[in-house]
Parts: sequence; structure tokens; C-alpha cells
Amino acid sequence: MLDAEEVERFVADGFVRLDDAIPRSLAEECRALLWRDLERFGCARAEPATWTWPVVRLPDRIDEPFRRAANTPALHAAFDALVGAGRWQPRGSLGFPVIRFPSEQDPGDTGWHVDASFAGRDSDPNDYLTWRVNVFSRGRALLLLVLLSDVGPDDAPTRILTGSHVDVARLLAPAGEDGLTALELARRIEAGATTQREQALAVGAAGTVYLCHPLLVHAAQRHRGREPRFLAQPPLLPASPLALERTDARYAPVERAIREALGLSARTSG
Repeated sequence: MLDAEEVERFVADGFVRLDDAIPRSLAEECRALLWRDLERFGCARAEPATWTWPVVRLPDRIDEPFRRAANTPALHAAFDALVGAGRWQPRGSLGFPVIRFPSEQDPGDTGWHVDASFAGRDSDPNDYLTWRVNVFSRGRALLLLVLLSDVGPDDAPTRILTGSHVDVARLLAPAGEDGLTALELARRIEAGATTQREQALAVGAAGTVYLCHPLLVHAAQRHRGREPRFLAQPPLLPASPLALERTDARYAPVERAIREALGLSARTSG
């Protein structure tokens, strides 16, 4: 379970690392199933010469191992601590797995960004960059980075800009409910001082999960190691919209982080 110090670190930094969130044996079971999917791309587990893709994104799987991995007691307790009991929806899967292979090729997807979470009136359902993010983080309570393999500094760990959720909340506030498209927000992030923030790397053993604020800036990178990196990055969906104004002032840490970024005074958490 997350202690009070870890919760406050999440509010300040925008993420917290939870070791052993998923049993290692369960992460290995999920990874074995994903290797079967990779055979469609010609990637054989025992033949590194077949790992010719810098990155492969696989379809979501609802097999029992993936459902169990998304719903461990450790994760549920962390969701309660950060989002609030009863304020999030249980997941039925781990979302779309992303596998990065050792490669000299540019994977073409390493820009700083915030994951978009809802379609606007003019969004193209086939163009994710036209989807939107707003200051209320409509449609997303957390971003999860689920390590399904051991990930070291050379194994394409996700890069995280510590505390960047504060900057993003301030960028989004003037845009109100409509928010900004993922592309416009990425451009504003690149044009500002956010990219100068301290970087952290999402490293750890298989079964580690990084619980990230939905407005946290992060990015992929090229794989410089030797073994493929297996990651799932599902959203945690809210059971009801996040709220920046509550009559009972019982703000969850995910809400409090946004309020503090905007200079709102109440610090009470639910």
C-alpha cells in the first residue's frame, strides 16, 4: 500500500513507483502470451535476428492473466489512495501492449506528450493527435505504466518529466472544458520550460507499476539494450468526473495536485 509520504510525492512529482504491484510470475505469463502475438510480425523469442521492428503495438487482450494483472490487491489499494474509493472503474485488461526491440532505427514516436483522453467535436476517430485533454482530465483518472519485463536504463524506459503535471494544468486551465488537442498541447509543451524539468526513467523489475497523474508529460525512447521491453500503459477510468470544486472539500490526491497547480487553497483529501 502507498504510505502518506508516497501519496504526497505523487501530488508533487506527478507519479509514484509501486514495486511488486503484479506478481512476477503473472507478468511472465502475460509476456509469454504476447510473444505468441509477436509471431504475426515474424518476431521469434529465441531468434534476435527476427527482431527487425523498433516498436510493435499489439491489440488489447482480455485473457484471464491480463485481467488478474490489472486487478491485484496492491493496485486496487493504490487506486483508492490516489483517486478515492468508489471513484474509479475496475479494468478488464491491461490495455494495448507496447514492445520495443533493440534497434538503431528511430522509432518515430519519442516526442514529449500527455495522453489524450476524449474526442472533441472536430476530432478524427482515426487520428489520436486530434483527441483532447482538459484541465479536469476528462475520461482519465490515472496513467499506468505497467512493466511486464525487467527494464533497465538502456531498455527504452519511459522518460518522465518530474512535476510536469503542474505546468500542464496551467497550460490547460484557460482552455476550459474543451481543452486542447494532443498535438497542440505537445507543441506548447515543447515551446515552454517544461522540457527542462528533471527527467526520471520508468525502470524496475517485471511487475513494477508507475502510477502517473493523467496530466504528466512523458516520452518514449530508442531501445539501446539487449532484450525486448514489454510495457502496458492503460488508463484508469474515473467512475465519475474528477472535480476541482467539491462542496465537502474531500479532494482525492489526483484532484488536489491540479488544484495546487492552479493556486486553489483547499488541501483536504478524500
